[in-house]
Amino acid sequence: MNTASLAHAEDFVPEDEVLRAARQRGTEVGAPPILPGGGAALSFLATAINARAVVEIGTGCGVSGLWLLRGMRADGTLTSVDSEPEHQRLARQTFAEGGFSGSRIRLIVGRALDVLPRLADGGYDLVFCDAAKQEYGDYLAEAIRLLRVGGIVAFDNALWHDRVADPTQRDPDTVAVRELGKLVRADERLRPLMLPLGDGLLAAVKLS
Repeated sequence: MNTASLAHAEDFVPEDEVLRAARQRGTEVGAPPILPGGGAALSFLATAINARAVVEIGTGCGVSGLWLLRGMRADGTLTSVDSEPEHQRLARQTFAEGGFSGSRIRLIVGRALDVLPRLADGGYDLVFCDAAKQEYGDYLAEAIRLLRVGGIVAFDNALWHDRVADPTQRDPDTVAVRELGKLVRADERLRPLMLPLGDGLLAAVKLS
């Protein structure tokens, strides 16, 4: 696809004012959110599997969480983990502006790899990861445990600023994201898909 087609796909489901304001807050505090195309894909996936229980690794300022909530069932709960309390405070503002009450959202402050082991095996429909790239492989292992059969795991920044596809790029974050792709493709419990929206969204369905 050419640049114009990619831009058209990215903007096909536009952000509203609430998401644009949240994006601005995220940029200001150094928590860059998922791009609109990736956010729309998350909302679509949550709707497609009728998601009721979702885990988000990396709350940021609430952009991806709001996309997820909009796609989930009306009685669904989003559990979002982030190590920065200020980011989660701003995320609460985003969720409130988007019309979602506190009963739909469980925010946990802490390092993801300390928090995730406390969550229930097979208790979740979707796990979305957008945090420390060098921990992506560990997030994958936790996500497979957390997901029910038929659930989906998704990772933002799967193309990592066009660096993953360039074999000369060997910085630690790029290598970690590249290795994640190999892990997902090689795991017979998963059926993967790479979506070239935003900075790349890698998704996989848990088969068993």
